[in-house]
This record gives sequence, structure tokens and C-alpha cells, in this order.
Amino acid sequence: MTQNSDTPSPGSDSGGSQVASRRNVLFAAGLVAGAAAADLYLGRGGPARRAVPSLRDSALTTSVRPVWLAGTAGTPTDKDWLALQHKLSTDKLVRPGQRDYDTAKELFDPAYDSLRPAGIAYCGKPADVAACLSFCSHFSMPLRVRSGGHSYEGWSSLNSGLIIDVTTIHGFKVGTGNVTVGAGTRLIDFYNGLAAHGKAVPAGSCPTVGMAGLALGGGIGVLARIYGLTCDNIESLDIVTADGSTLTCTAKNANNNLFWASQGGGGGNFGVATSFTFKTHDLTSLYLFGMSWDWKYAARVVSAWQSWAPHAPDALWANMHLSAATGGPPHIGAGGTYVGSLSALDKLIDQFIHMVGVAPLSPVRPVQNSFIEAMLAEAGCSNYPSCHLPPAGTVQRVPWYAKSDFFAKPLDSAGINVLLRGIEDLAHVRGAAGGNGSISFDALGGAVNRVGIQDTAFVHRDALWVSQYYTSWNWPGTAAGRTNQFNWMTSYYDSLHPHANGQAYQNYIDAHLKDWQQEYYGINYMRLQEVKTTYDKKKVFNFPQAIQPLSVTGCVVADC
Repeated sequence: MTQNSDTPSPGSDSGGSQVASRRNVLFAAGLVAGAAAADLYLGRGGPARRAVPSLRDSALTTSVRPVWLAGTAGTPTDKDWLALQHKLSTDKLVRPGQRDYDTAKELFDPAYDSLRPAGIAYCGKPADVAACLSFCSHFSMPLRVRSGGHSYEGWSSLNSGLIIDVTTIHGFKVGTGNVTVGAGTRLIDFYNGLAAHGKAVPAGSCPTVGMAGLALGGGIGVLARIYGLTCDNIESLDIVTADGSTLTCTAKNANNNLFWASQGGGGGNFGVATSFTFKTHDLTSLYLFGMSWDWKYAARVVSAWQSWAPHAPDALWANMHLSAATGGPPHIGAGGTYVGSLSALDKLIDQFIHMVGVAPLSPVRPVQNSFIEAMLAEAGCSNYPSCHLPPAGTVQRVPWYAKSDFFAKPLDSAGINVLLRGIEDLAHVRGAAGGNGSISFDALGGAVNRVGIQDTAFVHRDALWVSQYYTSWNWPGTAAGRTNQFNWMTSYYDSLHPHANGQAYQNYIDAHLKDWQQEYYGINYMRLQEVKTTYDKKKVFNFPQAIQPLSVTGCVVADC
């Protein structure tokens, strides 16, 4: 999922429509309470669609012989592209000049609208992916893999290459204690299908993210402390590797190393995942709660939260959010979810407020929600149909910059001062229209930290919380405003990062990290290189921060 020099700089200009910050909406969901059964295959908008071949069907669906298998290498002709299209079970391949091209090439962040891939191939099953890999191999064409298009650095698209899109692989089938789901299923559709069966799988909050990218990079969410990460709940996955083989990977079969690497090794590194089987948990309802304080008590809130949330019972997950509009005053609040009784939750909230020493601005009234209602609220959505991208829904694409840190010990008084000062500095930032900035704290511990650091590729098992530095605006905004917000975020990160543990979240991929190998993967990086060497020694799957095979030092292909 690669793109490098094509990434717009903070000051570059481009057109687009105004959008709101989802991060701010997401936090607000903790302050208020917010299904039809999913059929075998789900689309973006939720209604059941015509069933397509099985998730595990590896047979090609057409007898058309690809022209590229008989022709010479070089630049593919229109006839070559048409042959690839007919090889796809979806028969959908979008190219420049076609009516749907501008929409088909979009990622979630409109900053990458300038990228112009040579084609977008919509794959409906593993054999389609294999055909795309054959095509790219024959023509030495770079490729990227796209499930939801939420890569923070735009690395699920590129210029002059092929996007292998798996959004039409969106099957959903509940088994005994598990669920099998297509890699391109949108998160909110996954949740909706689970809710219809009284089940849950821990995952994230952004409703339109694809399951593949989320799960392969870890998957931190509101149920992580009780049920673990998304990747911890993978029982098996199917993945198409560089040679076109479709492999089923489990912890106990011959592909167990690839299974291990798929539990936090990051998307787009080893192949194209086409389906996952996740362990499910019985869950029909949970509580949401939220509270806020006057900023003058912010230091007390931070001190109390970091001593409370990561050490609470597993059933409680809590976050803390510090934010401000550019040129505006700072705000602080905390919220979360709880799986259990109201009386037990009330005691935990009372404990937190007592630790703060000051009552919140308004009484805390936890509200019990159904599982799907809670996930919609966390996504900032009022209902399921609207929780999709247009035209089916009303979720808007959002421009943003972000960075991340893990913290393994509480902030001391100096660290808290740095934390607060960074948000207060937004009052002096001349941002773009609608500009805002924030830092979020998402509690870890519990089930997340009971997994050993080398048991999966996800190495971040001793942190108390993960933080995301974030700034957004109404697209497109002025170049000067965007640059000012980017500079604020990086300065804030530079000042607080020395208080963190030196690691970064691979799902919040960050092109500006100096030692991303260690920050994302730590002690697990060499084993990931071994897996890369086994399954993709020639670096078919490559991008600026792709895991490198052991025999290669650095990224040497043209698009890196």
C-alpha cells in the first residue's frame, strides 16, 4: 500500500469540499448515548446484494486467456487491460478517462486525490487477486492493496500503478464461536452483522475502515481491554501471496509464521488478505459514559486518569481527550464503555471523580446501549444507513495529519505541563478554516497486555495507553493554515515524545518516523523480515515503510 513522493506536502493546494473532524465527533459520542441481519455479502450501504462466489473459491471464473500471458512485456495495451478486466469475477476495472475513475481512485483523505493510478481492479475472490499479481509481474507494474483506503500516508494508492481493491470481497458468515468475513468489509457493516447475532469482536471506531487494514495492523478499540486486539481474535485468514497462491493461515498449520506476522505486522507487507475468521464474544449491550471539566482542573484530570483507566477492571475501557480549535480555548474530557452492571460502573466512575478531586461540569449519567447503538455512537453516527460514505450514507472524507506514541509509565508533573501547554498553544495557531487539534489517550492494559510481546507481531504489550496527536480542517483550507497546523502537531509531538516509550502504532502509519522499524515492531522486526523473505523476497508488495526481506537493505524500487 505504497506512495511516496506523491504525498502532498502540508502546504500544497488542492480543491475539495468541507468536512468535519471525525476525531472530535468520535469523542463527543462518549458524552451522549446513541439491523437487519447481514446476508452473505454486504455492500457499503448495508442492503444485501447478489451473492458472489465463496470467499475461499480459488477457481477462475472465466476462460479468457489473458493477453499478457502470451504477449511481450512492456507497457500494457488497451487489449491487455480488457483481458485483465475479463479475468475478474466482478468484471470491474476502472481506468483513467472512464466515468467512475475520479470516484474509484479516492482514498478517505482527500489530500491524496491528486494520485492517478493506471487502474483500479475490483476483486471478488482470491483468483482475481492472483490475476492482478500476474498482470503486474508481467508488465513490471507497481501495485498497492486497498481495503478501506484509510492509509494515513496514502499508501493504498499510487501514480501509474494498479490498485488491487478488495472492497467487493465482503462476505459475512457466523459459525460456532466465530465469524468469517471478507477482507473488504467495512467496519460498521461488520458490527451490524455481529449485532444481529448477539455477538461482538473487538475492533476500531472509524465506520468505513476496511477489516483487512484494521486487523493486520493490530486493531485497538473500545473492547480491547476485555477481549483483546482485533488481531488477537484472528483464528485464521486466507491470503494471496506474491506467487499467486492462496494460503490459509492458522497458528497451528504450515503457514503459522505468516499467521503470526498477520497479527500486527501491518497491511500490504506479505500478500493480499481476502478473508478472516475471528473469534466472537457474546455481547448484546454495554454502557457508554462521558464527562468534562473546566480546563483549570486539567492537570488533576490527567493525573487521575492515568492512575485509574489502565488499571481498572478489564470490563472498563476509557479514553481522555484534550482539544481546541485553532485560535480557541482548550477543553478536556474523559469517557468510555463498560461491559457489566450499572452499579459496578457507578462505583468506578465515583472512584475516578474522587481521584480528580473536583466534580465534572455536569452529572455523569451512563446510558445502556445495544452493541450496534454503542458502535454507531463511537463512530459519530446517528443510525446505521447514514454510517457509510456517499451516496449510500453521509460520512464525509476527512483531511488530517496525525502521529502516535505509546506510554509505559505515568507522566510526571513536567510531562503533564508539556501535555497541557501543547493544547494551549493552539490558541496562537492561525489554522485553516475549521482547524482543530487534539491529543487522545486510549487506555490499554487488561487483555491487551496479557499477551507476550513476541506471541504476535504486535509488540506494544507493556503500554498503559496509546496517544494520537491529531489535527484536521475543512478541505481544502489554505496552504498556510495547513502548514501551521502541521507544524503545531510536529512541535507538540517533539515536546511530549521524550516522555513516551519510543514506540508508534503501525496502523497510524507515519512517514516522518526516523526509525519506524523499531518504533512499529521492536524486537519482532527481524522475524517479520524472515517471513517477508519466505513469502515475498522480490518485494512485490512494497511501499516506503514496507518490511524488507533479510537479503535487502533499504527500499530500492522506483516508487519508493
